[in-house]
Amino acid sequence: MKLGVFNPLFNDMTFDEMLDYVQGAGLEAVEVGSGGNPGSAHIDVETLLHSEDARKNYLKAFEDRGLFISALSCHGNPISPNEQERRESDEALRNSIELASLMGIPVVNCFSGTAGDSETATKPNWPVVAWPTDYMDIYHWQWEEKLIPYWKEIAELAKSKNVKIGIELHGGFLVHSPYTMLKLRAATNEYIGANLDPSHMWWQGIDPVAAIKILGKENAIHHFHAKDTYIDQDNVNMYGLLDMQPYGDVQTRSWTFRSVGCGHPLHEWSDMMSALRTYGYDYVVSIEHEDPLMSIDEGFKTAVKNLKQVMIKESPTDMWWA
Repeated sequence: MKLGVFNPLFNDMTFDEMLDYVQGAGLEAVEVGSGGNPGSAHIDVETLLHSEDARKNYLKAFEDRGLFISALSCHGNPISPNEQERRESDEALRNSIELASLMGIPVVNCFSGTAGDSETATKPNWPVVAWPTDYMDIYHWQWEEKLIPYWKEIAELAKSKNVKIGIELHGGFLVHSPYTMLKLRAATNEYIGANLDPSHMWWQGIDPVAAIKILGKENAIHHFHAKDTYIDQDNVNMYGLLDMQPYGDVQTRSWTFRSVGCGHPLHEWSDMMSALRTYGYDYVVSIEHEDPLMSIDEGFKTAVKNLKQVMIKESPTDMWWA
């Protein structure tokens, strides 16, 4: 496995400053935001799509520092009932797939999206309970009329370009759990898989090691984010895990994103690294920093230090003892 970072936390740096900082931290890969929520501060997608020389120069900047691009990431809502958001998210995703294909980048990361509750809806609707049955009706309509048709088309595009899609399992979107990931994959093709972020498993009550096993058995992990979550049980008792407290209200939130090792002990991260290796994922572990208690620099360095202690870097040797 190789250690990388998701670059939006360095959006205030220039492109060269970002690369130098990542190289100096001893990392090997960068996951580059190419539109949508991550932004595109360090990439000009339009220019690169139309210029082979620009693509070569862009990749060379990474290669000269011993780095490579693990994925392009354009998290948005491509099935939003808001026409502008839907159009912009879809365009960013299609452009990212095309550019990844041209540049030999194997993965594009994104969200599945969330539709409204009907054709006349103006806002997304995320049903999370089966009763009252109105919610189940919305759930089925969203999957059958919006989610599956859209992703069938994208899956065929990804297959034609030989680019894997890493859908981040994230609350608020229709694909947010191992089950919903495998349900969409079964309805599309093997190019649809997970960008698995354990931070979103913990706050849903899902064991990340179990999620790795479930998805790994199906070869459905295409990328992996490294972000932790602190669960405050006292606040869970008040608000539950479906917590609507603002992210900045750390004292009252049920759960808060933390840097690696600040929410769960390192032995749990070690278990995840072992599970990834056991179930066939040997690609990049990409640090994502969204810790409200730490600066970018401190949170990033904490994640790097802790992950370097548990990462499995080398190939296993023959079992000389058995």
